[in-house]
Amino acid sequence: MSVVHQLSPGWLLDHLSFINKINYELHQHHELCCSKNEPSSSIQFDSLQINCVSSFGASTTFIASDSTTKAENDEGGNYETFTQKYVFRSDLFDVTKPYILPPVRKECQQNNEKEDLMSGINEEISTSIVGKIRELILDGSIQLIQEGLKSGFLYPCFEKQDQKKPIASPLDSCSLSELCEMAKHLLSQNEIGLQTLKLMEGDISFTEQDLFSRIVENNSGFTKMITLMGQKYLLPPKSTFLLSDISCMQPLLNCRKIFDVIVIDPPWQNKSVKRSNRYSYLSPLQIKQIPIPKLAAPNCLVVTWVTNRQKHLRFVKEELYPSWSVQTVAEWHWVKITSSGEFVFPLDSPHKKPYEGLILGRFQEKTALPLRNADVKVLPIPDHKLIVSVPCILHSHKPPLAEVLKDYIKPDGECLELFARNLQPGWTSWGNEVLKFQHVDYFIALESGS
Repeated sequence: MSVVHQLSPGWLLDHLSFINKINYELHQHHELCCSKNEPSSSIQFDSLQINCVSSFGASTTFIASDSTTKAENDEGGNYETFTQKYVFRSDLFDVTKPYILPPVRKECQQNNEKEDLMSGINEEISTSIVGKIRELILDGSIQLIQEGLKSGFLYPCFEKQDQKKPIASPLDSCSLSELCEMAKHLLSQNEIGLQTLKLMEGDISFTEQDLFSRIVENNSGFTKMITLMGQKYLLPPKSTFLLSDISCMQPLLNCRKIFDVIVIDPPWQNKSVKRSNRYSYLSPLQIKQIPIPKLAAPNCLVVTWVTNRQKHLRFVKEELYPSWSVQTVAEWHWVKITSSGEFVFPLDSPHKKPYEGLILGRFQEKTALPLRNADVKVLPIPDHKLIVSVPCILHSHKPPLAEVLKDYIKPDGECLELFARNLQPGWTSWGNEVLKFQHVDYFIALESGS
């Protein structure tokens, strides 16, 4: 369970635990007669574009098998089968101290570490309250943080932390977003309209081209490993994804599936994004053109991640949701803390805030009858709930919402995440970086055996 504590203000989440409860167990087999020195047929992203074009249809394959294929292949004695389990790297959640330290009063420095932690939080509560949101975040966070300290999930830092080395991220020899842009120009409209690719229990190989701009389902109960441009990615069991940019969303509409919850994390436009050129962004007009009404089931729960800019908050509530026939019902906040329970940024920081917003709404189908879903009992969505967690240090790796939303959608509802960067069992995920945090370098292989 990712929910460590649930109190009236909201939830204290363990993001790392949520990832690792996914059964990242890979069943692989290797053909013993194959030469290990056989040249790879993968396309190198840093090649000239003309070489990429000429090699795009190359038969680059991945192998991921399970007990079914083992029984078939072991008869000839040509394959060695083994199981390998992966867990997400815990150092990517190693946030032991704030990114920016808040000012500390001298009298607090004489207390022991635990008292100093709680005094610092209570001192913020006793200061002048500026705005309702600030008050809600302070009051709610302190309750969840105290509970986390009591249970031992959060713990005070008694020793000064040595300066950590920067976390090494996978070398992006293949940028997924640029790959989508390239594939868009290479694939014909007929190829973009291909049927869903279902990876079943016994499937062992596919070409890279099969994975572009079409829905891919890992219907097996095992993790699959795929290779794109020489980079390896883990697909959790029972997960579905579409790797494409916003101009190639048609496969989502073609699959004729409607969703009971849609989580959206748009790449909002702001000055720092423009300056850094770290990732592309969408204009408000482009975001409004996302076909939510065609994807949403009646009474679908729509959840949109929003930055702290009032301009974006107003846009979602006053323009975006009305254009989608979505009625705003609640505003929640994700509060980012360290493993000792401190805010990662001072709450009164004029630049970075230790929280982000979520706007929740219900899709109101104009032709739906008022009592159409009266037999499905879901709880009304409360306002101003908090999701408190230690954030992943990877940029824009949001905490999981599956467990905190489950009471507000019908059982076994269809779930969709737009602009996703990772996969979840039971969810459909779309984006031009949808496999980013599934890269094998973000995981550690725990064990392997024949």
